[in-house]
Amino acid sequence: MGTRKLDRGTPASTCPVTRAHDGTWQVRGYDEARELLRSTETRQAGLGVETVSKLPRRVRRPVLYRDGPEHREDRRQTARFFTPRRVDEHYRPIMVEIAEREVAGLRAAGRAELSDLSFALAIDVVRAVLGLTASRPGIRRRLERFFPEKFGRPGFTSLHGLYWTFRQNANWLRIYLADVRPALRARRREPRDDLISHLLAQGCTAAEVLGECLTFAAAGMVTTREFVCVAAWHLTSDPALLARYRAAGEPERLAILHEILRLEPVIARITRRTTAPLTLGDVAVPPGERVEVLVDEANTDPAAVGEQPLTLRPDRTVPNPAGLSFGDGPHRCPGAPIAILETDVLLTRLFALDGFRLEGEPRVTHREEISGYEIRGLAAVTGPAPPAAAPGPAARTPPAASSAEPPPTASS
Repeated sequence: MGTRKLDRGTPASTCPVTRAHDGTWQVRGYDEARELLRSTETRQAGLGVETVSKLPRRVRRPVLYRDGPEHREDRRQTARFFTPRRVDEHYRPIMVEIAEREVAGLRAAGRAELSDLSFALAIDVVRAVLGLTASRPGIRRRLERFFPEKFGRPGFTSLHGLYWTFRQNANWLRIYLADVRPALRARRREPRDDLISHLLAQGCTAAEVLGECLTFAAAGMVTTREFVCVAAWHLTSDPALLARYRAAGEPERLAILHEILRLEPVIARITRRTTAPLTLGDVAVPPGERVEVLVDEANTDPAAVGEQPLTLRPDRTVPNPAGLSFGDGPHRCPGAPIAILETDVLLTRLFALDGFRLEGEPRVTHREEISGYEIRGLAAVTGPAPPAAAPGPAARTPPAASSAEPPPTASS
């Protein structure tokens, strides 16, 4: 079976808890990481929480940025949208319809970017969960502008900062006018069993609903898009694993996807700040400290996942098959079963196409704050493969490069 494909450049260490040169605590041990994520003596850090904390107190924060009793109560009230039964009965038919639509388009065209197929599926599934069903055309383009491959830092002290401030505010406005406002009007007229109707019943303002929608968009659309790509990459580059996946029933296929996600977590850095003294294993962390869980390292802790932790082995018998890739504790991703199922729904239909294959060299970029990845350049192709080119004359060796000019270097 295959091994990890994505190198995030994390320095190797055998210590479960260490302290970086900037004072941040880093947790690599699985048990210590889970203890941190389940602790009630921490609060969210990173992911822009410092900016959100500056909002007036009367403004309701998105669920991602809340902690304590308020957060737990919100999760309790919205849990019904993510139960296994609801996922199977309500969201599965939507996934199947969207996946078959995208596969039909691929069959007709013969070629499509895999990231485009996965993003189209992820967008429409999250729209169904939220209730964003009255959007104007162009939602994908609006979301791509809101979540670009490269982010700049907004600010007011430079032209670069002013550009990104204006750009992000314009993107917020576009999504509000074209997606959120039409949904609010529709749900005020006719409430349904979706998240926007729930938020309106809770008395949320339009701005608060917009914040929640964008939080779920980042958590459900962007991450699923990348996981579909990395899962397809693993499967198509390992013929034995792909044959097993194609022949397996759904439970075994989902086990394979969980194991891929354990190896390749889409978000590999989860950050908390301690609010009281906290003991992680043998290490005492004082209050007010920034602590990072290195998910990719914790997921390969041999004490938790067994032998050959960097090898893809779907038959592992572990309590949590995906490791900490969906987090843990109060902030564990509620949409985990949705993401895994929609990935399987799309991939099974792609792999059933005659002559399906991936072409192109995957281009991987990383998002530093969350140690996340983006995979582009993989094309989904169907139909007969082109004949192999006949061998031509031997290539001539070019003359050696002059030492007067340094050779080009690749950068990610």
